[in-house]
Amino acid sequence: MHVLSLVCSLSPSPTPSSSHLLSDQVMEEFEKLGATGETIRVADHDVRPGVETDMGGQDAWPALREKVLRADILLLATPIWLGHPSSICQRVLERLDAELSETDDQGRLLTYGKAAAVVVVGNEDGAHKVSADLFQGLNDVGFSLAPGAVTYWVGEAQHGTDYKDLDATPDEVAATTRTLAANTFHLAGLLAERPYPPS
Repeated sequence: MHVLSLVCSLSPSPTPSSSHLLSDQVMEEFEKLGATGETIRVADHDVRPGVETDMGGQDAWPALREKVLRADILLLATPIWLGHPSSICQRVLERLDAELSETDDQGRLLTYGKAAAVVVVGNEDGAHKVSADLFQGLNDVGFSLAPGAVTYWVGEAQHGTDYKDLDATPDEVAATTRTLAANTFHLAGLLAERPYPPS
């Protein structure tokens, strides 16, 4: 089982990132279950705007798309900005929209049979709204989501603490992260054994 995490922080590497940190913690839980993983900071790559699999020129999405298609599980990690997923996360969803036109020889989307999960961080409330947006988008383009397919952290309103600056991971976040990994890993295994029927 292979997991790909696309971290949609607005900051490129090596800038510290709360969404990258929580993604890493999820990936550690997947590894405990026997999965392999790769994490990519999308801001490090020139992903062009658009809704095609390849926007031409130096577009970095085709190479990232190949990694998405090879993975059994896609983890999408985003900060909250102005109550929404980051613009980079939205761009990833827009590029995934092209998968609606890509099918196998039985008419199934190439993303069928893949599970997805979500990581959300911010210092204001809004994690449920952001995860709901991402759940719908990921499901629209063919991914399946297990129960508890999100882990998140948001601080109290109008405070300035970032997740990456906490002294320790809150117990509730750690428990939610374990549930995300266990349920998503389980779902991906079921999908691998019993693919969806032809469309």
